[in-house]
Amino acid sequence: MPRKIILDCDPGHDDAVAMILAHGNPEIELVAITTVAGNQTLEKVTTNALSVATVIGLTGIPIAKGCDRPLVRQQEVAESVHGESGMEGPRQRPATTELDPRHAVDVIIETVMAHEPGEITIVPTGALTNIALAARKEPAIVDRVREVVLMGGGFHEGNWSPVAEFNIKIDPEAAHIVFSEPWPVTMVGLDLTHQALATPEVVEQVKAVGTTPGEFVLDLFEFFTEAYRDNQGFDYPPVHDPCAVAYVADPTVMTVRKAPVDIELTGTLTLGMTVTDLRGPAPDDCHTQVAVELDRDKFWGLVVDALRRIGEVES
Repeated sequence: MPRKIILDCDPGHDDAVAMILAHGNPEIELVAITTVAGNQTLEKVTTNALSVATVIGLTGIPIAKGCDRPLVRQQEVAESVHGESGMEGPRQRPATTELDPRHAVDVIIETVMAHEPGEITIVPTGALTNIALAARKEPAIVDRVREVVLMGGGFHEGNWSPVAEFNIKIDPEAAHIVFSEPWPVTMVGLDLTHQALATPEVVEQVKAVGTTPGEFVLDLFEFFTEAYRDNQGFDYPPVHDPCAVAYVADPTVMTVRKAPVDIELTGTLTLGMTVTDLRGPAPDDCHTQVAVELDRDKFWGLVVDALRRIGEVES
């Protein structure tokens, strides 16, 4: 049976690829998309989510917008990486799907509670604000969620500071809530996602698909490549967010290691650090694990296969 997921995202170039993988992979049933402020403002990332849905022919599921700011901190956006719109490069498509009128937090709660325990996996690829508030508003979801597989953090690497990753650092209090709840958490962090580079070989594979959604991904990659080269010194951009979706679709796409993870909330230089204890075997009650090594060929194979399955979409 396909794994049912809620994709909580802030599109975002790599969030767009995560949406494509979630929609096109036969091992996943995408049951809701929720948006959160992060890569850009809430209004912009929500517009982007609707635009991506149009490009890939995604209909029939709720798309709802959520929190427009962190729990405590001042809002930060990643314009240097994702541009003014949050998804520069491709031409924006007018949305053909209307937003669900509910708040994203309520969509998350109601979706989890409407399914049997263990049916819903939550896949956050942005700040963890919506997920933290859902857990606080309705604590019963924590025992019902199968697992949380999130893109964020890193056990050795940072990008928004020397030691902290963007999604965690912009709302560390929300991250602390999510990591502290007793549900299973898989952290797909920078140590893993920096292995998911959109190299020229990957670009050629996407180009060979020959569809409008494929061309959309190529436009994403073109802008993303320049942004990462200019701002972070990468020759080719790491496409972070679909790595979390890929793990749900096929856990053999990466190796993981159980380890306790906590979030630094008070450090002057280390705010938002995902402090991971790798000193020895994890305790028996450890509910967190971290992604370590990516099977690059298998990962990109999943992305390209999803594009092929989506096929051509009428505009």
